[in-house]
Amino acid sequence: MSSFFIFFTFVLWFSTISSLLINGNEIHFRRLADTNTSCPLNFNILRKFLQKTKRSDLIGDRNCQYIVQGLRLVESEYLKTSNFFLPPLNASESCWNSYQTLLNEFRPKIDIRSNCGFQTSWISEGCMNITSRSDFEKIVPKSSLQDIRQSCNQSLENNSPCASCTTSLSRVQANYLPGPDVGNLTECGGYPFIYAAALNQFGPTDDGTAMCLFAFDLSVHSSSGKKKKAVILGVLICFGVSLIGAFVGLWFILRRRKKWEKWGRRRRLEKETSLVSGLDSMSASTSLVRFTFEEIKQATLNFSRDNIIGMGGYGNVYKGILQDGSEVAMKRFKNCSVAGDASFTHEVEVIASVRHVNLVALKGYCTATTQYEGHQRIIVCDLMHNGSLHDHLFGSTKKKLSWPVRQKIALGTARGLAYLHYGAQPTIIHRDIKASNILLDENFEAKVADFGLAKFTPEGMTHLSTRVAGTLGYVAPEYALYGQLTERSDVYSFGVVLLELLSGKKALLAINENKNSLVTDWAWSLVKKGRALDVIEDELPELGPPEIMEKYVMVAVLSSHPQLYARPTMDQIVKILETDLPVPSIPERSISIVADIDDIERSVSNSGSGNLSSSSGYQAFTVESDRPRE
Repeated sequence: MSSFFIFFTFVLWFSTISSLLINGNEIHFRRLADTNTSCPLNFNILRKFLQKTKRSDLIGDRNCQYIVQGLRLVESEYLKTSNFFLPPLNASESCWNSYQTLLNEFRPKIDIRSNCGFQTSWISEGCMNITSRSDFEKIVPKSSLQDIRQSCNQSLENNSPCASCTTSLSRVQANYLPGPDVGNLTECGGYPFIYAAALNQFGPTDDGTAMCLFAFDLSVHSSSGKKKKAVILGVLICFGVSLIGAFVGLWFILRRRKKWEKWGRRRRLEKETSLVSGLDSMSASTSLVRFTFEEIKQATLNFSRDNIIGMGGYGNVYKGILQDGSEVAMKRFKNCSVAGDASFTHEVEVIASVRHVNLVALKGYCTATTQYEGHQRIIVCDLMHNGSLHDHLFGSTKKKLSWPVRQKIALGTARGLAYLHYGAQPTIIHRDIKASNILLDENFEAKVADFGLAKFTPEGMTHLSTRVAGTLGYVAPEYALYGQLTERSDVYSFGVVLLELLSGKKALLAINENKNSLVTDWAWSLVKKGRALDVIEDELPELGPPEIMEKYVMVAVLSSHPQLYARPTMDQIVKILETDLPVPSIPERSISIVADIDDIERSVSNSGSGNLSSSSGYQAFTVESDRPRE
């Protein structure tokens, strides 16, 4: 009996230990499986884009930007097949490894995470707890989702559909996805583009979709492929002709040699006359056309005076007709030099980095140095057939703009500025919003132009301290006084332009020979007396509803308030103008902008400090451009 009991106890002890070992191994292997989950993202779809990518796009900061855009494209394909934006957290390591393996085929020695400062978990972390399609569609209203479907579910290869789509997406991002962004790869700004590409009928990997929504440019490389085919075809022709006979072959070779020598001389001449502008290193310039100086001269009839459509301190603007028959505007900078090339490069870079229906579109540029004309720098944009807003308000045009047209111009300008502030990455502050920089196309659609003074705002910066630049009468007080530049500096300038548009009066009103006033002070005095509609220009064609016109006046007065905190943001202005939202109450203006500086200083709090050169008021400030002297 005792032996049986000992045997039974041994069997029970052995089975318990075995069970624990087996369960322990199962737990251990399950944990290993959890930490090594395979990546559900298909990075192989990027292969065709990497094969066509310029080597310069995988160098420095552009390398990290390219990697983020590629990740968003892959996430869009993942959303299309799984309804999820991001891979699970336990797949983060394997997803990075998959991406790294693909990139190593094209650019070895680039460690994605260490070079760009990406953390492993970021690839699985998003914004505002949005992980799935349903999460996104709960936050964005149905009307906005329908707008995305209408504007983005088509071929996006051409500029017009692309601009319509990106405008819708930028509006969704600004209105419903405010963040906060915490440094993750898929921040709020990327969600609308990932979503739109996933629902596009051609898919995220379509060339047009990839170019429009993820900034993958394939045009340069496709043309390069055509050149290679042309060269191969030429070689085959040479070979075929050589078979006809020695004499014919020798004649053909000599003829070809003369052509190659002539081509070589022309290429050497182009090298000698090329201006090193820095444009070749710009990340956003790959889709631009680089025109030759001869093409520019031919398009403008050798810069004929009859083709001048605008003049400024920078130079003249010419109307031109390209070889394909399209009409363009060519802005030719004067007194050019290699030292002043930075401002030209800056303006081209800014315009090329943004794309919106209410921003002027850049077609290309020209940089050259010739024996007789010297250094030449020219940018080529779409031609605006209705000139500028300044032309219609203060030019020789006698016909006044109707209220519906003015309303359209005001809303278009607001949308363009809202995109610069909240749709562009990084944020762009224009710094020179005025009536002459608001261009009008054939349908009187407003296009914000002239980015020569624009500033990129680094991420996380609430304001910039910089030398004052702009045009007197349009510059915000805190910027003129202290060099404190924010997005609301543009809001002030927009308010002044809106008052000009509504009243037909210029920003600076001449009271007498020695004193000027501001249209902002004049409008505020009327609003304060309850006479807001008296701001509207007399004998205006096709008047609108009085409550709508008064609403626009109140928005203009609020936007041009001398105190920064009182002004709304541009996206708030767009919402107020587009919807039935009321205009916020306008805080009391304790001073006039043309008051003494001592009064202004006492009224401004937390604005920083600056050296004031005069005590005679706003008129005494020297507002100058900070473009490099050329």
